[in-house]
Amino acid sequence: MIFNRVLRNLAKPGKNLSERTIKSGFWIFSVRIVQQLFGFVRIIILARVLAPHDFGLMGIALLMLTILDTFTQTGLHQALIQKKDDIKIYLDTVWTYLILRGVVLFAILYLIAPYVATFFNTPEAKLMVQVIGFAILLQAFTNIGTIYFQKELEFNKLFFYQISITLSDFIVTVSLVFILKNVWALVFGLIASNLTGCIVSYIIHPFSPRLSFDLRKVKGLFGFGKWVWSSAVLSFFILQGDSMFVGKFLGAAALGFYQMAYKISNLPATEISHMIAQATFPAYSKLQDDIYRLREAYLKVLQLTAFLSFPMAGLIFILAPDFTKIFLGEKWMPMVPAIQILVFAGLIRSIAATTGYIFYAVGKPKINTVWQIVQLSVLAALIYPFSVKWGITGVSMVVFFSMFVSGIGFCFKAIKITKCGVKNFVNTIIYPLICGIAIVLLILGLKTIMSIGLLEFIIFACAGVLAYLIVIYLLDKLFNYKKIQTLIKESILSFRGI
Repeated sequence: MIFNRVLRNLAKPGKNLSERTIKSGFWIFSVRIVQQLFGFVRIIILARVLAPHDFGLMGIALLMLTILDTFTQTGLHQALIQKKDDIKIYLDTVWTYLILRGVVLFAILYLIAPYVATFFNTPEAKLMVQVIGFAILLQAFTNIGTIYFQKELEFNKLFFYQISITLSDFIVTVSLVFILKNVWALVFGLIASNLTGCIVSYIIHPFSPRLSFDLRKVKGLFGFGKWVWSSAVLSFFILQGDSMFVGKFLGAAALGFYQMAYKISNLPATEISHMIAQATFPAYSKLQDDIYRLREAYLKVLQLTAFLSFPMAGLIFILAPDFTKIFLGEKWMPMVPAIQILVFAGLIRSIAATTGYIFYAVGKPKINTVWQIVQLSVLAALIYPFSVKWGITGVSMVVFFSMFVSGIGFCFKAIKITKCGVKNFVNTIIYPLICGIAIVLLILGLKTIMSIGLLEFIIFACAGVLAYLIVIYLLDKLFNYKKIQTLIKESILSFRGI
C-alpha cells in the first residue's frame, strides 16, 4: 500500500509531450545514476576479489545467453511502443509468446552447454551456462504490462522497478563474492535480479496477463518487428562479435580484460545516449507525422547527448590509467590502451545512437539494418589481422574504425529524414567537442606537474567538470552560444511538480 501511494504521488504527467519527455528523461537519468553508483562500487569490489579469468568465464556464459536472446527477438516490444492504437488487445498474446520462447531458450542453453565449453576450451563454463538459463526463463514471465511505463512516458514508475533489480543484484553478488570468492557470485546475482524483476513487475503494474495466443492480432507487429530483429542480430555481431573472437582466439583472461575495458570506455554510449533514447523513442513515435516538431526534438536530444558525452569521454580517456591503478589494481593495467581507444568508439556510438529511434519512429527501421551491415563488414574484414598484430588493442582499433564509418552513415540519414541540415547538426556538437578537448588538455597539464593518488584523482575529475562548464559559459559570452543553457533551463522548469 505504501509503495502504491508513493507511485500515485509521483505520477504527475506534464501538460504536453515536450514536458512529459523531459520529465521522463529526468527519471531515466535518476535511475541510471543510482545504478551506476551501485555498479561502480560493485565492480571495484569484484575486480579486487576476482581475477580477469573469472570475468572472462562470466562473459562466455552471457555471450551464449545473448546469442539465443538476440536470434529469437521479434521486435514486438518496439512495435507495441511505436503503434498509435491501444495495445491492450495484443498483450496476452505477446506475453504467451515470450513465455514459450523463454522455455525453449532455457532448454537450448542447457543442451548446448557442453559444446560451448569445448568451443572456448573452458570446461568450467558448462555448468555456468546451464544455470544461467534460469535468468532468461524468469525474464520471460515478467509482467508485459510494464511496457506501458515506456509507451506512456511513465518513467517515474519504471524507476522503482529497475532500482529493485539493481539492489537485488548488488546485495546478492557482493555478499556472495566474499563467501564464495569465485565467479558464481556473479551468476547467482544475475538470477536474483531477474527473479526480483519478475516479482516486482506484478506488484508495480495492475495488468494481469493470461495465457492466450492469437497470431492474427500480432501479424502487423511481426511485420514491423522483422527489421527490428535483423537490426538486433546485426547489433549482436557488432557489439558481441569482438568478444566472441577474443574469447575464442585470445582466451578467457583476455576476454576479461577486453570486456572490462569495453564497459568502462562505453559509458558515454550505454549510460547517456541509450538512456535518453529510452525516453525519446515513444515521444518520436507520437511526432512521426510532424516533421517540424520531430526535427526540433531530435536536435535537442543530440544537443543534450553531446553536452554529456564529450566531457565524460574526455575524462575517461585522460584518467583511464589512474582509475585502473587506483580502483581496480595493477593486475588490470594491460587493458588501459584498449580503454583509451574504445572510448572514442563509444563517443561516436553515443552520437549515432540518437539516430536509431528516429528511423524506428518514422517506420524506416531498414536504415538501421543497412548501416549495421556496413559496420559489421568492416569489423569482420579487419579484426583478425589487427588482433594477431596487437591483441585486444588491435581489436579495439577495429571496433573504433567500424563505428566511425557507420556513424557517418547513421548521422547523414538522420539529417535527411529530419531535414535539420548538416550545418545545424555540426553546430549542435562542435561546442561540446571543443569543451571536451579543453578538459583533456587541462588534466594533462595537471598530471605533468604533480603525481596522482586517490585524492588527486577526485580533484582532477572535479577540475575537469568545472573547466567544461566554464568554457561553455565563455562560449556563450563570446559566440552567443545559448543552446545548452536554454535546454537546461527548460529541463529545470519541467522538473517542477515532479
